[in-house]
Amino acid sequence: MSNQTPPFVHLHVHTEYSLLDGATALPDLPSRVAELGMPACAITDHGVMYGAIDFYKECREAGIKPIIGCEVYVAPRTRFDKENRDRSAHHLLLLAENNEGYRNLVALASRASLEGFYYNPRVDLELLQEYSEGLICLTACPQGELAKLVAGDDPDGARQFVEQYREMFGEDNFFIEIQDHDLEIERETMPQIIEIAEEMGVPLVATNDVHYLNREDHRYQDVLLC
Repeated sequence: MSNQTPPFVHLHVHTEYSLLDGATALPDLPSRVAELGMPACAITDHGVMYGAIDFYKECREAGIKPIIGCEVYVAPRTRFDKENRDRSAHHLLLLAENNEGYRNLVALASRASLEGFYYNPRVDLELLQEYSEGLICLTACPQGELAKLVAGDDPDGARQFVEQYREMFGEDNFFIEIQDHDLEIERETMPQIIEIAEEMGVPLVATNDVHYLNREDHRYQDVLLC
């Protein structure tokens, strides 16, 4: 049995198509992934899939397996509710497992913009239920609903969320996501999130919230945010 560490794959990546947020130049992403010896990479832009086709082509050219995804915004009520209290949409990470999942992801992104746009393109529980087939669901960053419920000292609500989404996407396609960027909110919520995952038997996935390719690029992303 080999003791070699399994290769790491980035499953949470924002490119330049996460407008005014991502500073990852799409043509440079697959070559950087290959340079780091990673066999695959995901694209998970905020609410849109504008970069998916170019990303797919660039990855195939670089010999990298492309994983098509999207970090969707989930409306706190429904996608049709557009009042001030509906601005705080929750993040949710979705990855296409197969062709059906890709088609469902396209449908979600399209209807989010056409029907649910309010500051951001938003889906809701009705759409997620309708288009859940072929999709792998991760609970996203501190802006995800699970992390918000934990941060808000609502462990029962957090467990209800986990049960609801596990049922929606299936036990094999639902994962609890953890991140460690040395942020206070992550340090506060991670122990409880891990405890809920272990208690409910849900697998954990560690990701980085990637917004640029190299350490020194953080300056450019700061300018972009400004």
